[in-house]
Amino acid sequence: MTLRAGVVGAAGFAGIELVRLLLAHPELTLTAVTSDALAGRPLADAYPAFRGATDLAFSAHDQADLESCDVVFLAVPHTAALAQAPGLLERGVTVVDLSADFRLKDPAVYEAWYQVPHTAPGLLAQAAFGLPELTGGELARAAAARARGEAVLVGCAGCYPTATSLAAAPAIRAGLVDPAGTVVADAVSGVTGAGKKATERTHFCFADENLEAYGVGTHRHTPEIEQILGIPGRLVFTPHLAPLNRGLLSTVNLPLDPAAPRPSADELVALYRDFYADAPLVEVLDPGTWPRTASVAGTCRAHIGVTAHPTAPMIVAVGAIDNLGKGAAGQAVQCANIVFGLPEDAGLTAVAQPV
Repeated sequence: MTLRAGVVGAAGFAGIELVRLLLAHPELTLTAVTSDALAGRPLADAYPAFRGATDLAFSAHDQADLESCDVVFLAVPHTAALAQAPGLLERGVTVVDLSADFRLKDPAVYEAWYQVPHTAPGLLAQAAFGLPELTGGELARAAAARARGEAVLVGCAGCYPTATSLAAAPAIRAGLVDPAGTVVADAVSGVTGAGKKATERTHFCFADENLEAYGVGTHRHTPEIEQILGIPGRLVFTPHLAPLNRGLLSTVNLPLDPAAPRPSADELVALYRDFYADAPLVEVLDPGTWPRTASVAGTCRAHIGVTAHPTAPMIVAVGAIDNLGKGAAGQAVQCANIVFGLPEDAGLTAVAQPV
């Protein structure tokens, strides 16, 4: 099988990571990359790492031959996918969206957090949520529809929701967490998570040698995490920016259900390993071993550590991902693999850079 793929917004950080992955993919052939700002410019000229690997040049969004693609990845800001996804789907092209436009199932929640109207609410019910380890049923239904010849839509999970939810979900779904308790997640991301355009927070001179919280109580990934974990109104989520190019670490504090037995660290690790037994891209670490962002850099893998707090009635779970890998481009490729009936880790690097 050879499938034609296009990337809209290929000049951004998530988009160019998609380009890197797709050029090495055994079944997906990259045929179109778009950027209005770089239209006509060779990809390898803008990103010299691709010299000798491709002759593709950027096309303007409205001039690229996307209709001939089997799948188009939308690596664009929110609202841009709202404008493009419906037309592609109508023309029979499967869409994997990396933005927030098709993640939240309730358009009112989207409008409240993103302060814009949702112009394609009819697509929300059919959009599969793209976090394979936790929403595999939705992706399986999308794969079945695609096998029948239908174009399907996947709304990929965001980076913070991915790391946080992978760390927290097994304990919550096992009934170990207080159903009325507050879940507290503190997460740290590299600067590429903020996008390519420099700001006063992400400019090198401000980000270097600095660590800061932002979006306290207001970050737009909050309702997405609550939706995934089924904890509406019970999440305190605080993101932080670190002077890293890439990488994301989320520490989640989960209050134990008073009626549940107090688990040991060994029991929690066994529970988590059983939960992720069929997930090739998730590694649950040994008791007392904790995830590092460097251990997953450049991959679509997630490392998870978990323990019971020795004194407080809490479970502490930590998830590490590459925000551009499992948090964006890698996850999008993983979802596309599933939708097209390929091995879910096809084309995805298994080993991080060791140093």
